[in-house]
Amino acid sequence: MQSPDSDKKPHRHVTAGLIWKDGRVLISRRSKGTHLAGFWEFPGGKQQPGEDLGECLKREIREELGIEAKIGEHLLSVEHEYLKKTITLHVFTCTWVKGNPLALESQEIRWVAPHDLSSLPFPPPDRKVIHKLTEKTQGPAINRKA
Repeated sequence: MQSPDSDKKPHRHVTAGLIWKDGRVLISRRSKGTHLAGFWEFPGGKQQPGEDLGECLKREIREELGIEAKIGEHLLSVEHEYLKKTITLHVFTCTWVKGNPLALESQEIRWVAPHDLSSLPFPPPDRKVIHKLTEKTQGPAINRKA
């Protein structure tokens, strides 16, 4: 007999950063051979044991893009269930501190205006972020000039 917990999907906490420059946000395209290959996403990644969310995002931005960023305001958290796992995506606004962004762990990176994000393929959790982002950018600015 299986225990009730054996049917539970693994759960991960994942961070994402909205890194702004001249009113545009930096996005990256997932590499071939990865989960959701070819989809665009906001830079970030999985939280490691003992790591707080800000440390996680700072590390992931450095690993994925080769830049330093200041982690700012927590914008929102999104729950999502995939076939084999569940995630909580924690999204923060970020300020680019130094370095030139490079596609170190992705196929491609791109600076995109918020109103253009919805025309690109994004995973469902990121789509919720885009909805919130376009809603906010039509109202008061959220660190868009950083």
